[in-house]
Amino acid sequence: MKNFVATTALAVMMATTAFAEGVVHRVAVHVDQNDPQVMNMALNNVANLTSYYESQGDTVMVEVVAYGPGLNMYVPGKSPVEDRISTMSLEMENLTFAACGNTLRNMSKKAGKDITLMDEATVVPSGVVRLIELQEKDYAYIRP
Repeated sequence: MKNFVATTALAVMMATTAFAEGVVHRVAVHVDQNDPQVMNMALNNVANLTSYYESQGDTVMVEVVAYGPGLNMYVPGKSPVEDRISTMSLEMENLTFAACGNTLRNMSKKAGKDITLMDEATVVPSGVVRLIELQEKDYAYIRP
């Protein structure tokens, strides 16, 4: 009986400790439109879900993936959300930005010169493939 009580107490303590540590959520946010409203909505979603989960004692990892016309989100001087991305990147350690390499190559080819992206954006081979990879790693998918 003594062992049962000790084992039960240990199990309750471990469960309580695990619960107190919170849950880690993973979210992929998809941007494929050159539309300031969509870009701002995506960043609003990031800020709101981060705030919510942190208020619950949880953590959230967010990756914004842009491709196609949405890649303009990361082009300095063209991006309507350039300042927000810079600020959010500094303030939110849980946030990363992925840029589609296929789109970047096509944009550069069409422009006849290399297109430079914001420092905050990391180029991935394919935006669509990146979204698939993230979902296969249990990231929730959000498209504003």
